[in-house]
Parts: sequence; structure tokens; C-alpha cells
Amino acid sequence: MKGTKQFPQCGFSNTCVQILTTLNAPFETVNILEDDRLRQGLKEYSSWPTFPQLYIDGEFYGGCDITIEGFQSGELKETIEKALLS
Repeated sequence: MKGTKQFPQCGFSNTCVQILTTLNAPFETVNILEDDRLRQGLKEYSSWPTFPQLYIDGEFYGGCDITIEGFQSGELKETIEKALLS
């Protein structure tokens, strides 16, 4: 994400932090603004051009829009709960 969970540096990153916090999901963040190679590498790894990128249990879940949709539908909560049990 851009920034950290304590200090998101874009609205999309802040939205994802708020969603994960609301779900009481344990999560860590990586500030892609600190390392251009990391930023480019994650784009290639996920085949997703934008940030933030949410990974659950090592799997790419999606960007901010997909995270919002999953939150609203309940799918994100279900996916997180399954990951926590594994």
C-alpha cells in the first residue's frame, strides 16, 4: 500500500485499512513508496497495476474496489475467517 496502516498516504490505502480494522482482521502493511523495485515487482507478481493490493494467506485478493465489494457482500469476512482457521 502507499504508506503504512498507521499513516496511509492515499485514500484507497486508507479505505482498505479501515475495512480490515472494522473486520478486526490481523494484518501487516508494506509501504511500496519506499522501494521502487518492490512496487514494480508486486505489479508483475500480481498482474495488477495499482495499489493497494490485498493478499490473504499469501494469495492476491484484489485492489481497493474488489476489497470494498467483498466487504459489502460479506465475502471478504468469510475469506479472512477461512484463512485464520488454516
